[in-house]
Amino acid sequence: MFKFLQPKVLDAITLFHKASNPASIRIATLLKQAAGSGAAVSDNAPAKKSDFELNITEEAPTTEQLTTILDYVGKAGIPSIISNAQNQEEALKKFKQNADSLNRPIVVDWNNGKVFTSDNESAILKMLEALPKKN
Repeated sequence: MFKFLQPKVLDAITLFHKASNPASIRIATLLKQAAGSGAAVSDNAPAKKSDFELNITEEAPTTEQLTTILDYVGKAGIPSIISNAQNQEEALKKFKQNADSLNRPIVVDWNNGKVFTSDNESAILKMLEALPKKN
């Protein structure tokens, strides 16, 4: 009979950006190119437009967003998000005291629970290539 097509929900990618940070600028440029160029995101992939919703913000994450990010990275990854924090409670406390304790750039793939906390372009490109493509 009839098959109803569900609209494709785009993956949400957020870059918590710091305009004065050269690594953050490189990652912002990379993400913008991948989101809008229609070009391949790596030399090995055919040219396809990446279908994701990109949000680049210089605002700090909300407490809820930060909690989710810390859950995604696990205990071992917490110091890469908040300098010198050893657990989630300590990270949240340091963040509330000083939002600049957040190590940027931070790229978050909210739909797939992935976080990248450096300018590791190859890892970010692999993450983008793994996102489902809109038909």
